[in-house]
Parts: sequence; C-alpha cells; structure tokens
Amino acid sequence: MIKDVSAVIQDGKFVELTYQVTDRKSGHVLTRVEFPLGYVHGHNEILAPSVHMALAGKCAGDIIEVPIDGNQIFGPRDESLVFSDHIENVPEAYRQVGTSILMENDRGQTRSFLVTHLDDERLTVDGNNPLCGREVVFTLEILTVRNATDEETRAGGAIIAGADIDPALMRPV
Repeated sequence: MIKDVSAVIQDGKFVELTYQVTDRKSGHVLTRVEFPLGYVHGHNEILAPSVHMALAGKCAGDIIEVPIDGNQIFGPRDESLVFSDHIENVPEAYRQVGTSILMENDRGQTRSFLVTHLDDERLTVDGNNPLCGREVVFTLEILTVRNATDEETRAGGAIIAGADIDPALMRPV
C-alpha cells in the first residue's frame, strides 16, 4: 500500500493522537490520554524524543507501541527526593494522594513533587518523575495528520478558539 505523502507524519505536520502508558512489568495502565492531543511535529516535542522518532512516517489510523526505559529518560530513582512530614505541618489543600506540589529549594530552583502516601499521621511526597525506574510502553493511536497552519506552527500545537496562547509557555511533557 502506497502512503499519501501529505498524510505522513513529518516535520511541519499537525498531528492529533491519543495514548496510554502501561507499566511493562505489571501491565497496569499508568496514564491514559483519551482527549486528542494535538501538536506540530518537529516544532513542539510534547512526548519523549524516542516517541516522536517512532511517530515519524506513520499515518492517521496507525496504532504503534513504543517501549521506554524511564531510567534513560529521567535517570535512576533518587530516594533523597522522597520526604515525609507530620500531617499537621501540611496545608489541607495538599492532603490528597496524587496532588502535585511545586516546591522551591534555598537556591530558588523549583521541582514538582507528588503526594504519594497519606495516613492519619504522615504525608509523603516524591520528587522523582513517576516513570523513573520503570519500563513502560506508550501505545499511541494516530487520529489526524495534515499540514499545519502557520498559526499552529507558531504556537507549536492546536489553536483553541478564544484561547490566548503564548508559544514561549509551551513546554515538553
């Protein structure tokens, strides 16, 4: 089957996809993006570089699996980034497992921490990326491939009607 070159993922193409990330060892789905995620290929690296490389040359309707070693992307797990504190020392707004907390060290550097454990006495946060130390599989379903508009290329992704998007604020995930 000959592919329509205009519908093949390459730099400058607008791509919409959904994906899920599965822990290779346990088979558990760690995250799932069901609402189409749109980006301009080669202009906005929204996923791991190896995922973007695997997407190149694919078409709408394709489903691909990309194995990822979290240690290669995020480095090994660092236990010094795991902290516990007495629950009364933590504001109530942060007392829920899964809550993300942005913290700053004494040098002004920020890092996102995730509340990973909570009981009647203690709360634990973890500054490691949740994929750190895991082997996962990204399963991606490509929904749309088309030429990106100039506006989408400048923004690095989908333009939502009425949204005021500053391309400088777009960050890789």
